[in-house]
Amino acid sequence: MKRFAQILVLTAAVAAGWAQAQPSKYPEKSITLVVPFAAGGPTDVVARMMAIPMGASLGQPVVVENVNGAGGTIGATKVARAAPNGYTIFLHHMGMSTAPALYNKLNFDPLTDFEYIGQVLDVPMTLIARKDIPANNLQELIAYIKANESKVSMADAGLGAVSNLCGLMFKSAIGVNINTIPYKGTGPAMNDLLGGQVDILCDQTTQTVPMIKDGRVKVFGVTTLKRLAALPNVPTMDEQGLKGFEVKVWHGMYAPKGTPAPVLQKINTALRFAMADATIKQRLTDLSSDIPSADKMTADGLKDHLKLEINKWGPVIRKAGVSAD
Repeated sequence: MKRFAQILVLTAAVAAGWAQAQPSKYPEKSITLVVPFAAGGPTDVVARMMAIPMGASLGQPVVVENVNGAGGTIGATKVARAAPNGYTIFLHHMGMSTAPALYNKLNFDPLTDFEYIGQVLDVPMTLIARKDIPANNLQELIAYIKANESKVSMADAGLGAVSNLCGLMFKSAIGVNINTIPYKGTGPAMNDLLGGQVDILCDQTTQTVPMIKDGRVKVFGVTTLKRLAALPNVPTMDEQGLKGFEVKVWHGMYAPKGTPAPVLQKINTALRFAMADATIKQRLTDLSSDIPSADKMTADGLKDHLKLEINKWGPVIRKAGVSAD
């Protein structure tokens, strides 16, 4: 009887602890989805697209908060330090994998300071320019850049941002060091490109396809090795002579380290629900974005991919000798 009573007490204690650890009522309020770039940029577009169906799945609103600057590291730091209760989550692109090599004093570790929810989508990029630039194809653009090297400007979202990495690859490929103007996101960079304040921008199709189709910018190539269904008449950079030029942006969703596993599972379920939404799938298809396979839309899928990308980009960045601090 004494042994039986001890077992009952132990069982009750374990059950009480388990019940306390289980956020069964989660979520009881709105969830903040941090985007580390300015409103209107491609990552922000994706976040706002997903927020409504994710909120529907969770039963509470998902509210996008833009915490921009420093190539996404300010937003990442905020999330890494947030309470691990499921009410702060994070959407970031491949900049999560380049930050360790770009920053000597990084305020977070992508591999140890976050929980992983899953990959979100892969997005190609396009090289675009202001609509009145005097060039009509990539070779003419390169010739124009070389003839006006001191005057031509290229916008990006700051050192380490994908637009910056794409720009570095382009400048290296053509052998010209174009003057770079950093912004706090490609949203404001695009505004200045449309206004003629800057000349060139490398940006994701989630933002550029509508601009290209409306004739508001000139497009000079896509960064995939095959042409895009959404832009079938736009040649790749590779087929225009920049052999092997390929940049494809992947995105992932994270939470602060220590967020309970049941909460992470609910968020992952909401992520999958959003990515299965017919309207979102069609819109992403129209923007030439690819939804990851089921095995990648998991915590392990994201973490494994992040490790691979850190190992891929680290040597490239260190060889280029660039640093953000």
